[in-house]
Amino acid sequence: MERGAGGRQMKYVLVTGGVVSGLGKGVTASSIGVVLKACGLRVTSIKIDPYLNTDAGTMSPFEHGEVFVLDDGGEVDLDLGNYERFLDVTLTRDNNITTGKIYRSVIDKERKGDYLGKTVQVVPHITDAIKNRIERVSSTPVDGKRGPADVCVIELGGTVGDIESMPFIEALRQLSFSVGKENFCLIHVSLVPVLGVVGEQKTKPTQHSVRELRALGLTPDLLACRSAQPLQESTKEKLSQFCHVPVANILNIHDVPNIWHVPLLLRNQNAHEAILKQLDCLSIATPPDLKGWTIMAEAYDNLTNSVKIAMVGKYTGLTDSYLSVVKALLHACVSCSLKPSIQWIAASDLEDESAKTTPEAHAVAWEALKSSSCILVPGGFGDRGVPGMILAAKYARENRVPYLGICLGMQISVIEISRYVLGLGKANSEEFDPETPHRVVIFMPEGSRTHMGSTMRLGSRRTFFQNPDCITSKLYGNSAYVDERHRHRYEVNPDFIGNLESAGLKFVGSDESGRRMEIVELQDHPYYVGVQFHPEFKSRPGKPSALFLGLILAATGQLQPYLKRISDSSAEAPR
Repeated sequence: MERGAGGRQMKYVLVTGGVVSGLGKGVTASSIGVVLKACGLRVTSIKIDPYLNTDAGTMSPFEHGEVFVLDDGGEVDLDLGNYERFLDVTLTRDNNITTGKIYRSVIDKERKGDYLGKTVQVVPHITDAIKNRIERVSSTPVDGKRGPADVCVIELGGTVGDIESMPFIEALRQLSFSVGKENFCLIHVSLVPVLGVVGEQKTKPTQHSVRELRALGLTPDLLACRSAQPLQESTKEKLSQFCHVPVANILNIHDVPNIWHVPLLLRNQNAHEAILKQLDCLSIATPPDLKGWTIMAEAYDNLTNSVKIAMVGKYTGLTDSYLSVVKALLHACVSCSLKPSIQWIAASDLEDESAKTTPEAHAVAWEALKSSSCILVPGGFGDRGVPGMILAAKYARENRVPYLGICLGMQISVIEISRYVLGLGKANSEEFDPETPHRVVIFMPEGSRTHMGSTMRLGSRRTFFQNPDCITSKLYGNSAYVDERHRHRYEVNPDFIGNLESAGLKFVGSDESGRRMEIVELQDHPYYVGVQFHPEFKSRPGKPSALFLGLILAATGQLQPYLKRISDSSAEAPR
């Protein structure tokens, strides 16, 4: 058995979902972690995704939302981003368990002969592999301290009853039996809909969901009921009677102004007491200290001023495709006492071709761009929408509008200046045009040219500032270097650096070799920054990403006073 902090048995909190997908299990699991952490416990988390993909790396953002990148290069489900932001931890690729990973490990062992000629089956071999993986990963510290955590929050993706999640349900049933009831707490997230004009809260979907869960050998200790309005007492009593869960253990997660309220909602319903009692942890826990969280949630609700941000991207039809970027903008805006007003602009609507085919969308897109206080071009793959992004970067450069280009967005700025300042009309990335005579962005491999999965420059890499007086260095606290997460295959062509710098685009950050360009800044511009890495992945509530903060400060005319304060404080610091 794996031991938690102080040599105690690891405690598990399993979060499952019923009725429909998309209920917010990830936010619920993260919020449970926040409340337990506020009680003085060390918390880690695991996300189980029952799909056959080994990881989320090759999945379309339209299909599954953004791919979240971890320090170790793991390409994982966006829920792990929620865990990192809420719990302020650094997870690893192992914290995301998929069917693909489990089956591959079992098949690899079978090919090596590790099963000594046995018939390899779902039970016990797959289920044993799942249990072993959970116990091993849960014992790995993720909070920078030594030794395992006290509690591991496990989120089971999908909906109870899905065929693909059955091996995980069985493995978790076995795990709950082997560790004992006092070390395992099951929280089932379900939907309580309101139908018709009468407005009656319906409990039958949850009853059926719990019945299915019990038939599979798992009994919920708590119910977390999603609803538009707070649950009525009669609804709670009915759920308690038919789902065999005490009324005190029926939590209501109704709609709230922002998701930072969810941990407070759980605390106010004494969810921590019910969980700690089930896990026999009341003696080692303290009353939850959520003062900082309360201030943050309420401060956001009281904000009245907003800032318009033009988000020019490829996947604007599904905002989850840019979830971490949206959260990083939120963190930066809140720290400036502003609400973000994101103008979602499909890059293709800005293109000249769009003026002919969809003139109304073209006009609306340009109106949104021109009315925004700053422009952000996030990452992406493929050539769709690239001409529109180039026009957005050109508009930002010529009209001195604050601009932040991330990954592809940085490459866009390089292509734009090559074409419109250096006069290289056909300048392009070889990703979009392999035959271009001016390959200003080229493939610089850290992996294979042919296999899509696990071939990119991935994970945390160190960027060294070449000019200590640059804006980005100051935003990062006058640091000599910064560690940020990457996810890309293409780089700025080193052969063009000299020409680009003569045009005013300064490459102020690079890797240790000096050949991979990481940060660009445009001279004589309020804020025109491009970065090859993804700063959004390390942004946290109360600790916004430096570059997103710089963008919002520049958009509101506060950047130069802010940089002066940084310079003054550095000058006053003791040597």
